[in-house]
Amino acid sequence: MNLWDEYIAPPLVNLACSAKPIRYQRDKVVPKASGTVLEVGFGSGLNLPYYDADKVDRLFALEPHMAMRKRAAERVAASPLKIEYLDLPGEEIPLEDKAVDTVLITYTMCTIPDVMKALSGMRRVIKPGGQMIFCEHGLAPDAKVAKWQQRIEPAWKAIAGGCHLTRSVPNMLNASGFEITEIDQMYLPSTPQILGYNYWGTARPT
Repeated sequence: MNLWDEYIAPPLVNLACSAKPIRYQRDKVVPKASGTVLEVGFGSGLNLPYYDADKVDRLFALEPHMAMRKRAAERVAASPLKIEYLDLPGEEIPLEDKAVDTVLITYTMCTIPDVMKALSGMRRVIKPGGQMIFCEHGLAPDAKVAKWQQRIEPAWKAIAGGCHLTRSVPNMLNASGFEITEIDQMYLPSTPQILGYNYWGTARPT
């Protein structure tokens, strides 16, 4: 890992993911998590304040980046949740089949290198009757915006921890064996359109 990705990108990503429109999105989706939860891309623990502790029995926090874990330490210490870190990358989930009730993923699909393999792993660990809760940014539906996303994506990936701008969340979920049960999408207010097209909702393994 280079110096940029180790020391500069994490605080920049943390700052961006703490913006008011994104906090509002987190508040829409995180309280839906229940039972045994796997959060993929735990980061600096920005979702922790939004969990309903009465509904969550255990939280597996998948975050391989040690700089992000350090940033999460205060939030983890203050949380009433029972939290256990998982060490491997998002493509390789070290849990048994059908181990969790909820997979929560927020603003993470954009950065996982082999996102389809990762989604397959998430599907594998969800119990019958369980669900994925997602909130992600991605490919905009407007041709002009999408064109600019494609143009700047190579440079953006280099400065934003590998973040892709052109991934279509619904297409990825459908192609990886999920059925979307609820979805909303829009441009976030006060956010550049090339960065701010959001998809959020729920899905279940087919």
